[in-house]
Amino acid sequence: MNNNWEFDYSNRYQNDPNGAPQSGAPMNENNNFGGTQPDPMPGAQPPYTPMGMQPPHKPGNGRGKRIACGVLALVLCGAIGFGGGYVGSMVANNGGKTVIYQAAPADSSDSSSSTGMPTDAASMSVEEIAEKVGPSVVEVTTETVSYSNFFGQYVTSGAGSGVIISEDGYIITNNHVIEGASSIKVRLSDKTEYDATLVGTDSKTDIAVLKIEATGLTPAVIGDSDTLKVGEFALAVGNPLGTLGGTVTDGIISALNRDITVNNQTMSLLQTNAAVNPGNSGGGLFNERGELIGIVNAKSDGSDVEGLGFAIPINTAMEVAESLMTTGYVTGRPAMGVSVLAVTDMQTAMQYGVSQMGVYIVQVNEGGAADKAGLEAGDLLVSIDGNAISTTSDVTSILDEHAVGDTIEVQVVRGKQMVEVSLTLQESQPETQTATSEG
Repeated sequence: MNNNWEFDYSNRYQNDPNGAPQSGAPMNENNNFGGTQPDPMPGAQPPYTPMGMQPPHKPGNGRGKRIACGVLALVLCGAIGFGGGYVGSMVANNGGKTVIYQAAPADSSDSSSSTGMPTDAASMSVEEIAEKVGPSVVEVTTETVSYSNFFGQYVTSGAGSGVIISEDGYIITNNHVIEGASSIKVRLSDKTEYDATLVGTDSKTDIAVLKIEATGLTPAVIGDSDTLKVGEFALAVGNPLGTLGGTVTDGIISALNRDITVNNQTMSLLQTNAAVNPGNSGGGLFNERGELIGIVNAKSDGSDVEGLGFAIPINTAMEVAESLMTTGYVTGRPAMGVSVLAVTDMQTAMQYGVSQMGVYIVQVNEGGAADKAGLEAGDLLVSIDGNAISTTSDVTSILDEHAVGDTIEVQVVRGKQMVEVSLTLQESQPETQTATSEG
């Protein structure tokens, strides 16, 4: 059985019109350690391979177009490191207070039937839930300017979903929906369209926050994903195929805390059998009371697989959103201050001018922890704290076990020499992507 998970990697690389990564293309600042540069050759590493990285059509007139597939190949190992429940308000970057509507605790008598359909007095019918939550779910469209040696400059477009979380225009979506975008637009359920600015984004949890200049919006009521049980009713609302905004599909919570890993990023996700498709990414997963319990981000792409969709638990998503809204990044994460790349085949080795397989440092952040320790671009990582490094996820896993200020021992090969350094981990502060609005 083909167990690939499909995810939307819109514009992750600077691609040429045929979709091939450009040699020497700049690394994504959101993917430094904190964060990992994805392997450039999908399918080179088990257990899963990212799907949906379809290249834009050859532009002809210098422009290409692509619908952003809403979902990814992941198996994110380990729970996201956020504790406690979400507080029902947060302070935005401008110092003003943005109110988030937090659901009251559900009555202990609330339940769902064995079919997942709402049955108690606190529940609503599918029609009532759809009517309640519809205005809170938006369509997100992006444009990304890319370059190639043959075609020069061209534009690719993408589409996904988002959920309004405040009356004054804050919207939560997936990082992969807006990653690399030069412009972002949001369309409400009443078809009103706004230019959006990017408040902050986090590739590790696949969460991003957008802001539109609007008031009196209908925000989703935030539920509590920690109280979910397998078999509970679930309703997915989003923009499948990038053209069918407001689509509603129903199902149940199939499983909790699924460890899913995609492109060396790991997370703990909700599993649902509610139908999700490319373009659903960033949309909402709601419970029987119309409360937002998850942000859809992944599905199985196997031709012989059905009913395997995944969503980021809302408690995790809102913890990340709060940090993005207050600081522009997720605080407290340890980082080495490098970007790394796994070379797993001869084609990639030739592209980067190296002679053997392994995980290489391709960028050292000036003034960062690795720079101060003496690591250099081109170093081949051998081990960290005595743990052998063979994939970029090995680096991520080791860092996840440490805190800012911890000292780690790093062993690298430089030329023909083995070099060992002690490195004090810094706080990861990835540069926030900036998306300019185009009217």
